[in-house]
Amino acid sequence: MPRAYRCVLSLFLFSATMSLCQTTRPSILCNAGDGGFDGEFSTGIKVHVGAARNPRPPGSPTFATRACEASLSWEHQELTVATNVSQLDLDAFGADLGDGIPVAAFQEKKTAADCCMDYVIYSLEKPPRLLRTITGGQFFSASDKDLDGRVEVWTRDAAAVNGFETFGLSEMEYPPAVALRIEHSRLLDVSAEFQPYFDEEITEIRTRLQAQDLQNFKRSDGRLAPTLSISPDHAHQLRMVKIKVLEIVWAYLYSGREQRAWQSLAEMWPAEDIDRIRAAVTNAGARGLHSQADGTASGPGAGKKKHTMIFDAIRPTGPGNKLVVVPPQPILMQRPASSAIPQASDAEKRLDLIIDEAGKVRSAEPAGSVKWVDPELINAALTWKFIPALKDGRPVASRIRLDVSLRQ
Repeated sequence: MPRAYRCVLSLFLFSATMSLCQTTRPSILCNAGDGGFDGEFSTGIKVHVGAARNPRPPGSPTFATRACEASLSWEHQELTVATNVSQLDLDAFGADLGDGIPVAAFQEKKTAADCCMDYVIYSLEKPPRLLRTITGGQFFSASDKDLDGRVEVWTRDAAAVNGFETFGLSEMEYPPAVALRIEHSRLLDVSAEFQPYFDEEITEIRTRLQAQDLQNFKRSDGRLAPTLSISPDHAHQLRMVKIKVLEIVWAYLYSGREQRAWQSLAEMWPAEDIDRIRAAVTNAGARGLHSQADGTASGPGAGKKKHTMIFDAIRPTGPGNKLVVVPPQPILMQRPASSAIPQASDAEKRLDLIIDEAGKVRSAEPAGSVKWVDPELINAALTWKFIPALKDGRPVASRIRLDVSLRQ
């Protein structure tokens, strides 16, 4: 059994309970009734995520444990967010996604067979109200990737590409990424502002394309209809090349570089099939997340703000030797599935984390003079999520120090 990691914040100022769970990719608070979270925000709105409480069939356990539910409650009132769904996650709690108010952002997958998740955003003002629902993403994560004071909701356009050319979503390593931002209640597709991010993916995909394999694919019909003239291994190889080519084309398209996308398609696709596949790609994109946006960013770095201020939640620096912010509170903290076994003297560790105003960890490193470092623990820390630090009731980026015990 993997070791349990017990993580303790020295300052714990929110009312909440949190479960530490084994690392998975991606992290989900409740999966088939397993896992959950209960907390209260400073506005008095409480959140619950956990196993669905279904009526008990004769002879069955008191509560069903194979589905999840979520609710918001306040002053003896309750609002059901989701019930009897396969997967349910609280992606953000107390963050401001662009409308100037704190929100709770849930993502849910109704059945295990569904390809996609819905992203449902509620206000945390009394009474809470539904602000927006975004559908068709693979996995949603709100974060300030550039620490520029603006939060984007990142996902991959699962609904547009699942089943495309008979490909399942699980076959794709890089389904097209999408960055969304809410500004004045308008949902904007701002993916074009992050072209360097897409370029990194394109470079990675190209390194996995062998020249000979690409030439073999260009000599195919592009459709890759089943045939007895090639071996199953060769057919599989052609299929993998086709996916990589499409992933490159999508990366250019979704980052606002249409001309470059079609140029790449012409360079890597069988010539006689280019018109067909280009029309298919265009039609698939029209069904995707972009169709839900109210507008599109103009290009890389459009309207970037200055680097956001990161507040210290470690050392009191305010008047009366007090912290100037209310420190972050954990929502979900993963532990590595496996890790090097530390010496007894190394069983207690400290991590310094920078947490953005959406509650996501932007950096994690050992605190002070450290001889032993667990890289899997560092990688796991980068997936943790928090209720963000608050200053004057507003979410802010912060720096915290986390005591971690590696003892079971």
